[in-house]
Amino acid sequence: MTDADQAGEPDRTEGTFLVTAAEDASAVLKNVETGQVHTLSSNPGVECDDVVEGVVAPDPPMNVSYQLIETTSRRSLSVERSDEPPTTHSKELAASQDVGELTREPRAGKGEIHVITVPEDDTGTAADDVLEDEEQLLSRAARLDVNRVEVRSSPGVLSVRYMP
Repeated sequence: MTDADQAGEPDRTEGTFLVTAAEDASAVLKNVETGQVHTLSSNPGVECDDVVEGVVAPDPPMNVSYQLIETTSRRSLSVERSDEPPTTHSKELAASQDVGELTREPRAGKGEIHVITVPEDDTGTAADDVLEDEEQLLSRAARLDVNRVEVRSSPGVLSVRYMP
């Protein structure tokens, strides 16, 4: 039995949620840990790409839509392609691994850096592919408790930086 069951609210879900859609009258939240999607029956003032830490609960009696009943924190996230090349360290990591391999390292302070070695001729396409999967980038940023994702590239190297 979960804590929510004991409290008489069996479907309460506490977590970190990415706002994947937002309109005046509703919003869609995705739990960044479980992937569960919650459609809100009203918009409590959130915008697309916001991250909300809080609690959602189903609307009675049908329990098919939800309300955000508690908000602990809210922040906006961004994803950008940087004109800066990957750092020397990222280039060294890429050079030490095979094409298609990924290395994850903690950033100094907070966040993470992902270095992907790609075919030199396909670097631009690979960067585009990474940037197109914005929801995945934002979900990881939310899990890492950072606000910004920056994608850097140079021939054969992609660097995805998750930063405060």
